[in-house]
Amino acid sequence: MSFDLALFNSTLTEGLQTWGLACSSGELAQMGQFALQIIEVNRGLNLTRILEPEEMAIKNFLDSLSLLLLEWPEQLRCLDVGTGAGFPGMPLALCKPEWSVTLLDSLRKRLNFLEETSLEMGMDNVATLHARAEDAGQDRSQRETYDLVVSRAVASLPVLLELCSPLVTVGGRFVAFKASEAQLEVAQSEPAMRKLKVELEQTFSLELPRGMGERNLLVFRKIKPTPSSYPRRPGLPTKRPLV
Repeated sequence: MSFDLALFNSTLTEGLQTWGLACSSGELAQMGQFALQIIEVNRGLNLTRILEPEEMAIKNFLDSLSLLLLEWPEQLRCLDVGTGAGFPGMPLALCKPEWSVTLLDSLRKRLNFLEETSLEMGMDNVATLHARAEDAGQDRSQRETYDLVVSRAVASLPVLLELCSPLVTVGGRFVAFKASEAQLEVAQSEPAMRKLKVELEQTFSLELPRGMGERNLLVFRKIKPTPSSYPRRPGLPTKRPLV
């Protein structure tokens, strides 16, 4: 399919300016290049249903970069759990070259695409991790390793907390990207927060430009090490959430 790159670029630039976020012309060009790569391979890989230039610019790229409206250290280790087509990890890695960003997914084909694309674009701050989140959370080389864990994955908040918080360093943060039902999910997650030793530090709410929806960034801080029994074996967090 044809893709109006100029419309994508102007929409993304306008959104960044509206939010007061700064990306260099080179970084913006790379995001356009990444968008084109997604369009090219999407038919075979089914990376995303969002293919229109304006919608992709706002719902995938700008939405991913909303994280930068919050304050973060200049350097950190970031893990994107369930990265899929590379969101939010790839846009964050493009705009934060000093961050070390790891993209976790259970589908090898997706990671192959992201590895090839990041290599083509000269992104030396991107790595991939082929694993189920449950397995990664019990892997000594990954457990409690990352300063920041993020996820836009489609899963309930209690499930995401169990999958993601074991990977966060004590004192680090997990950020879940959620839509309008965020507060209801937070209320349902009280048992999970207690068991997993995390607390809700901040709810950052915003409206995506051009009426494309509400976004809530739920920021959790890890206050103590995760009990060794979590995460449970693959599939169990989804089948039996901590509620």
